[in-house]
Amino acid sequence: MVLGWILLSTFFISIISLIGVITLAIKDKLLHKIIFYLLGFSAGALIGGAFLHILPEAIERLNATVVFYYTILGIVLFFLMERYFHWRHCHEGHCSIHAFTYLNIIGDAVHNFFDGIMIAVSFTVSFGMGWATTVAIILHEIPQELGDFGVLVYGGFTRKKALLFNFISALTAVLGALTGYFIVDLVHGFTNFVMPLTAGGFIYIATSDLIPEIHKESNQKKATLAFVAFLCGIIFMGLVKQLLHS
Repeated sequence: MVLGWILLSTFFISIISLIGVITLAIKDKLLHKIIFYLLGFSAGALIGGAFLHILPEAIERLNATVVFYYTILGIVLFFLMERYFHWRHCHEGHCSIHAFTYLNIIGDAVHNFFDGIMIAVSFTVSFGMGWATTVAIILHEIPQELGDFGVLVYGGFTRKKALLFNFISALTAVLGALTGYFIVDLVHGFTNFVMPLTAGGFIYIATSDLIPEIHKESNQKKATLAFVAFLCGIIFMGLVKQLLHS
């Protein structure tokens, strides 16, 4: 029965990744304006998620120095992955699809995997805690998935391709839930080291890929609004943290 509720909640969260379908009715010109601001929001959400959620929780479980070593390792790994994807997908200096789209998919998949683990562990503690965790993740996922969709389209994906890849990466939450349910006793030690790696990846994507895209905008008003969206992403993650604590 508990496993059924775990799978139901994680599958529902995965469905939220398809929220980008609402953009199919929006004209291209308007969509690209919206996506640029979602890019700023997503960068802020990644920074906020890394520094306000993942790293504080990791430091509670591990020595701070160890956590920062693994965070640096995460940045290095994402740097190497970007170089690989850049080499594979860019020719003569032109990229039809930017490398950061694939990094975003990887980072989001890892993030969703741990969301699934958190849901599974919460449900094994109590039914109420399981649903409280699920609701908190849903509140976080809706704007994040819109932001992720915006990043993929901005990076060169078509809308339909962005929806498909966003949904596939979201399904890792179900895999995480199964992992958390069947190896709940081992999962705590496993997450301790992967969490800062994920944080490093989030920091790398936000600072080396998304923020520089905002700086490329020559229209001062548009760039300022994107910066405001960036701040909103950080503030939102702060509010989610307060909600989780309350």
